[in-house]
Amino acid sequence: MTVRILAFSGSLKPNSINQKLVQFAAGIAQTQSVQTTVVHLKDLNLPLLDAEDHSVQGFPQGALKLKALMKSHNAFLIASPEHNSSLTPALKNALDWATIPHGNEKPLECFAGKVAGLCATSPGALGGLRGLDHVREILSNIKVHVVPTLIAVGMSGKVFDDQGSLTDEKHAKALCAMVEQVIATTRALHGQE
Repeated sequence: MTVRILAFSGSLKPNSINQKLVQFAAGIAQTQSVQTTVVHLKDLNLPLLDAEDHSVQGFPQGALKLKALMKSHNAFLIASPEHNSSLTPALKNALDWATIPHGNEKPLECFAGKVAGLCATSPGALGGLRGLDHVREILSNIKVHVVPTLIAVGMSGKVFDDQGSLTDEKHAKALCAMVEQVIATTRALHGQE
């Protein structure tokens, strides 16, 4: 079994600090010889989910692409910006689209049995920590195994260099440990190739 990690953030901003964080995390996974795919939610152009509308209009291409990516990966790295002590509407909308079965999909096929690692960064001291609990609760309720370590990187304006690398050694080590947890847990749950 090959570990395949899908990495994305809950931000739609072009130069999102959370997208930088999840790209850095994906880079850590790549050093462990793990296949990673980084996606930006903005590129998927997901409309706001309307349960009645999608049954008439069908699934948008972005939602189908997201679902295909999720099904073809067995783990996720998610960076979630904090909005009002919770997750962003963009992340919630993406998760909601992916929970709706399409065609002959089984319920929660995009999520059941997957492993996730969660992180966040913000200009504030808490680094988005309060929102991560909400993301963990949602994912746990849709059959995702979320590793216990949540990484929140505060003072984001001071901890990234111009290339998007995390320069704070303490947080970089913690992020590396969380990524290793995701990889080890995925291998344990799905068997080693």
